[in-house]
Amino acid sequence: MKVYVFAGPSLPPEVAREHWAEPIYLPPVAQGDVYRIARRKPWGIGIIDGLFERVPSVWHKEILWALCQGIHVYGSASMGALRSAELAAFGMVGVGDIFEDYARAAIEDDDEVARIHSGPAKNYEPTSEAMVNIRRTLAKAVEERVVCGPTAEGLAQIGKGFFYRHRQYEKIVDEALRQGLSVAELQRFRKWIPGGRVDQQRQDAIAMLMRMREDFAAHPQRKPVNFSLEYTKYWDRVERRARSRRAETPKAMRRTASKSS
Repeated sequence: MKVYVFAGPSLPPEVAREHWAEPIYLPPVAQGDVYRIARRKPWGIGIIDGLFERVPSVWHKEILWALCQGIHVYGSASMGALRSAELAAFGMVGVGDIFEDYARAAIEDDDEVARIHSGPAKNYEPTSEAMVNIRRTLAKAVEERVVCGPTAEGLAQIGKGFFYRHRQYEKIVDEALRQGLSVAELQRFRKWIPGGRVDQQRQDAIAMLMRMREDFAAHPQRKPVNFSLEYTKYWDRVERRARSRRAETPKAMRRTASKSS
């Protein structure tokens, strides 16, 4: 049985294969993609990154449908962390610190995991930073006495105040200087960032792959669920629309993978 993983800027496929080579890695997930892959009856589906804004995001009900087919569905890092926190009660498995933060409502906003990135030709290279990574980086900077707590809080507030497209450390530090935060601390932070920044999304994505690999070896059977999916006219339309599209590599993810969460 096969395993499919939707990934992008959080964990580019070439990096993911260094940790687990067996899955089929697909670009960030869009609406209908989980349903189309689930029709192939794989053992499992992992969701790391997903598209939004101009492309409809992966729908909760298609994940529930996949679970009802006995497919193991996992999430972490970005869109996967969001959906797994929302669907944990139905059997979707969330992995990592970001999932845990959403699950216990330590963070709530979708923009916490959003960022801009290039397409597959450039290996999904990010051009902005996710707020969840900024928060982890600032916490580490405080632990290592690069900045003090109040300065870190000020930087976090500035970063949160930016539209997600504009979240970059240089822009955040520049704004902090304009607002009068400690020049000495900000200079230390700017020099420390290249080697000190934390990529929590990547760490969580790798943790999800390791969890999936262990579960795949230990539990090769279909996943049991304790709920029934309610079929509706809208769901019927979604199924028909998804079936009408090509069932190979999800096309919506190959076209413009420029914004994901």
